[in-house]
Amino acid sequence: MKALTLLAVGLLLSHGAQAETRLPELPRLAVEPNATSVIGVSSGGYMATQLAVAWPERFQGVAVLAAGPWSCAQGGLGQALGQCMATRRGPPDLAGLDVRLRDYQARGLVGGSEALAALRAFVWHGDEDSVVDPSLGLALAEQLGDWLANPEEQLKVVRSPGVGHGWPIEADERIPPSQLAQCRIGGGTHMLACGLDIAGEALDWLHGPQEPAQAMSSTQLLRFDQAPFDARGLGDAGYVLVPEGCEAGGCGLTVALHGCSMTEEQIDEAFVRYSGLNEWAAANRRVVLYPQATSSLANPQGCWDWWGFAESTWQLDPLHDTREGVQVQALMAMIERLEEAPEE
Repeated sequence: MKALTLLAVGLLLSHGAQAETRLPELPRLAVEPNATSVIGVSSGGYMATQLAVAWPERFQGVAVLAAGPWSCAQGGLGQALGQCMATRRGPPDLAGLDVRLRDYQARGLVGGSEALAALRAFVWHGDEDSVVDPSLGLALAEQLGDWLANPEEQLKVVRSPGVGHGWPIEADERIPPSQLAQCRIGGGTHMLACGLDIAGEALDWLHGPQEPAQAMSSTQLLRFDQAPFDARGLGDAGYVLVPEGCEAGGCGLTVALHGCSMTEEQIDEAFVRYSGLNEWAAANRRVVLYPQATSSLANPQGCWDWWGFAESTWQLDPLHDTREGVQVQALMAMIERLEEAPEE
């Protein structure tokens, strides 16, 4: 009996310790639902387009860095590697992808053409990208141009000479050199020290002229528990930047999606702290959500699911790029939480 009592006490103490270290929930911030954008790099760029096509009525705009056309992989890893990163299999079949889109629309799996046509879009690619061929960024721009109502006014395409694969930033003395990658070569954290403020340029295009960026307080960046949004491939924790005053509601929202090998477990907080988004968000009343993927045997580099690994293995045609996709659903659930009014 004494042993059982000691065991019970031990379990209670263990449970109490776990409760003390449990991460806080993603807060309810009543963000403005008509001022939401999504921006992503590499696999996060592919996922950003998947989100925007699945739910175009929920987004004001989408920005894609170093990625190719929507649904390029069509549920196959071989296709992803051979036609959506390199182009050994030739360029993506944009006409075929358009047929895929129309089929999804007819089945109610993605948003309608009218909502898709209203989006604003920003596409960036480095000309020295050796991971995702720069021609794929141009293919994405062509695809979006076919969908948007007025591409000349809604679509901006930027190509940067001498820049490799990753997220280009304006490096300064605040950023430790260990958190930076070489502009042309990339690698490491994939935070490219190129002297380019792509974050600000993208936000300015998607949401109109922005107030000048300003320094943010470190206390504004919160680490939260992703368990309530459980989906295969998601990490235990995500991050959200809450600028001063946004706790009361009415701020915009930008969802920022890292690329492969850019998760918290791989590069710590380099992406969530040094993307450049935080400084613009602090000055322009914009919450920034940084969801986190995780690595696994099926996904060793911690990519977002843009080829179907997170869907059931028995599915010949996984629906990862639709409203049925488990990661798409998890990310939309995070957005919906942020749109809810704070609890009294």
